[in-house]
Amino acid sequence: MNLMSLSLRVLISLALILGISNQVIAETPKIGMVVMHGKGGTPSKHVNRFASALEKDGYLVKNLEMPWSKQREYKAPVDTAVEEVDKAIESMRAQGATHIFVSGHSMGAVFALHYATMRDVNGIIGLAPGGNMGAKIFRKKLGKSVSKARKLVSKGKGDDTTRLMDFEGSKGTYPIIVTPNNYLSWFDPEGPMNSIKSAKQIGADVAVLWAVAERDYKGLKKFGPKLFNNFLSSQPHATFYEPKSDHLGAPSASIDEVKRWVAEVVGS
Repeated sequence: MNLMSLSLRVLISLALILGISNQVIAETPKIGMVVMHGKGGTPSKHVNRFASALEKDGYLVKNLEMPWSKQREYKAPVDTAVEEVDKAIESMRAQGATHIFVSGHSMGAVFALHYATMRDVNGIIGLAPGGNMGAKIFRKKLGKSVSKARKLVSKGKGDDTTRLMDFEGSKGTYPIIVTPNNYLSWFDPEGPMNSIKSAKQIGADVAVLWAVAERDYKGLKKFGPKLFNNFLSSQPHATFYEPKSDHLGAPSASIDEVKRWVAEVVGS
């Protein structure tokens, strides 16, 4: 064999190897993960370690500041929040994301459920879910504010800012300044943030990981498993997980399980 034919064979072999490598790279799933904080939170607090760990593992991550953050305080309605997640997912798809997951901590988990009734995603991850506006405690604590907001809307004052009440288990009730229209989009007990309504409407092909912290608030410890067992356990790859943490620590305590579960979903 002369030198020229040997070189040609080497070049052909290299081309085949590169072709196979490029094909493997092209077929490797690229995971996009939306991360949403809890009520009154920010992307830099309780979900930051969770988001960073996934990003270091090769995920495309969008750690968003949502309208229920401390700074935004419901200055945008639910529909705007949906659009914001849409844009995040569009950006990740443009970067090559082949699988999209939406994760949320506390109130973010309730919104993730709602989002999955509106859009196609591969899976949702609820981390210490809390903030179900259909719950008795919210109806009791915020009933007067909901009625006030409805009356203002009926009088044509839906876009005028006013003082209404919010509620959180660790803080109790507290005032917020918000428009009645925006308030009702979030706090209407029969609206988008009613967990049971969303769970009943979620797409049949959406995988679900539901993580209720071992030391979560009493009400959430009771409601979280009930919601999962009654409405989410039939979803693909339905997994109930109990991170060894309190409410605020659930995102960090769930990192390894989330990675394992996402790999399972994507691998199937």
